[in-house]
Amino acid sequence: MNDETKKQINEKYEREVSKGEKFWPDTIYRDLVMSLGIFLLLILLATFIGIPAEPKADPSDTSYVPRPEWYFLFLFKFLALYGQIPVLGKIEWIATALIPGVAVGILALIPFIEKNSHRYYGKRILSISIMTIMVVGIVLLTMVSEVPTVAEDGSKLIGILQTIMGIAIPLAAYILLFLMSFVFKSSTRTMIWTTVISALAMIAFTGATLALAPESTHEEAEVATTLVDQILAGQDLYSVHCAECHGDDGSVAVIQGVEGLEGEKITPINSRDVLYTITDSAMGEVIAYGRPNAGMPPFGKTYGGELTKGEMDYITIFMRYMWDDRFEAPVIPELFPPLADGEVPSYDVHLQPIVKRYCISCHRAGKENNNYLMTSYDEILKTGDNAANNIIPGDANSYLLQVIQRHEITDANGEVIIGVMPPSNALKPNIMDVFTRWIMNGMPQTAEEAAKISPPPAATPAP
Repeated sequence: MNDETKKQINEKYEREVSKGEKFWPDTIYRDLVMSLGIFLLLILLATFIGIPAEPKADPSDTSYVPRPEWYFLFLFKFLALYGQIPVLGKIEWIATALIPGVAVGILALIPFIEKNSHRYYGKRILSISIMTIMVVGIVLLTMVSEVPTVAEDGSKLIGILQTIMGIAIPLAAYILLFLMSFVFKSSTRTMIWTTVISALAMIAFTGATLALAPESTHEEAEVATTLVDQILAGQDLYSVHCAECHGDDGSVAVIQGVEGLEGEKITPINSRDVLYTITDSAMGEVIAYGRPNAGMPPFGKTYGGELTKGEMDYITIFMRYMWDDRFEAPVIPELFPPLADGEVPSYDVHLQPIVKRYCISCHRAGKENNNYLMTSYDEILKTGDNAANNIIPGDANSYLLQVIQRHEITDANGEVIIGVMPPSNALKPNIMDVFTRWIMNGMPQTAEEAAKISPPPAATPAP
């Protein structure tokens, strides 16, 4: 650069400075306004959209599969695709350290690699092209982060499409752009077209990947955030995993109806002897480890059970607030809406919560229950060794109604084939009334079906 060019640049710089804005207060003011706008936007997003609550972290849960935050999903996917490349996929440090390091290094060195005197973005085509392909790649890799690299049938096509989109095309584009800029001295238009075609090809392969991707089965975990929700969650979990031995209210002192533990004497867990002497942490450990010598299996996932740390905490909270008289329980909603005179209950509204609370503990897969399962509407109607007699529409002699009314079912020889249900405690009259009305009116599943059967409400007399 000769002296005349330097002089022209300095003069242009002085002119721009003279008609520019001051750092204080002009630039600072604009930055503050922008910061305030972003801050308000974040508050609005947090208030009206928010993020789903997640279960409490459990370091001892070996079944947990960690996932990065959304802004790292592109790198997570890149590492997965790199693993699909033969030979190179076995050398993990290249993808985890070398390639990201080189990418960051190139970005940092771009001003020194492309020594262009122009500041206008249209004159710095190499930098803009590299950033365009990189940003498009990050967005697309984030979009396909949930798509597996191998289909359920073993096909690798979906993984190949992703590898082409996320690795092959961007790598080829970077190489071409550098060659065009420093070797072939190609025109700006050629480099722009190379960038556009590369980006469109990546988008096309992403579209094909998403079209072939299996339907996501990922379910968000339900997290109880309020005390009432935690108590209800604990009560549901207790009903499924504990009520079989301890009863629905924890008052059982002699186990009944449980194979291998019939007649076993236990301390009622709703008693002061238990609740006053065992801390929450100790109670959680009992649930997690179990008491194998006493017939209680472990329930913690780490020890072969089904419950997470958060779920075991919910059970502890339920026991404390519902049975420990030192704790004041909040108002807990009714298990099901009370029935009006003549109203017909439905499975969805009335029976499902009752069955979940009082029946599923025994009547689910893996339990001794005459193969009678109650985890769904169809199972209640169709399963069991005595399926033809368990529930008969309009028949008060249905086995289910007899056993909840404490009448055993016997065979021709007088031997008991179905005992009373639940074995430990009798159901409350209002619950037996729901079962009776439901069966006698044809077992409607939905509230709409039940409403068609129910008589219309009595008209209010005019004053």
